[in-house]
Amino acid sequence: MNETVVCVVGNVATQPVYREGVAGPSARFRLAVTSRYWDREKSAWTDGHTNFFTVWTNRQLAVNVAASVEVGQPVVVQGRLRVRTEQREQQNWASADIDAVAVGHDLARGTAVFRRGAKPEAPQAARPEPAWETPPTGSPDGDPARQSQEPAAVT
Repeated sequence: MNETVVCVVGNVATQPVYREGVAGPSARFRLAVTSRYWDREKSAWTDGHTNFFTVWTNRQLAVNVAASVEVGQPVVVQGRLRVRTEQREQQNWASADIDAVAVGHDLARGTAVFRRGAKPEAPQAARPEPAWETPPTGSPDGDPARQSQEPAAVT
């Protein structure tokens, strides 16, 4: 299957919207990406066109995005690009969405502190834990006291 995987650097334009659904948590936010170029006539950097993407996240990534990402923050988003077209009120509309695989703060423009998310409690095992200890080698019954009392065989 051919997919268009993109890596986009931009600023968070809207507060992430978090939802708990049947398929698990999801979150979405808008990302503004403005190209910049060097204008030789002005001898200065100039802003170009701004593109907006809707970034969709699922499962644990959605939970972490909702807790970590705020409007105005610079982020890096990697995921699959989807371009949708639809007709509304006799006009054709196109929108670009990114199904995110990874979202992180852009450390070229600031600092961040990483905190590992808490792991959910594991359910109790349905079967008992096996005895992983093995008897020491040397004596037939594995008794270490007998092992040290027996004389070594000389050949």
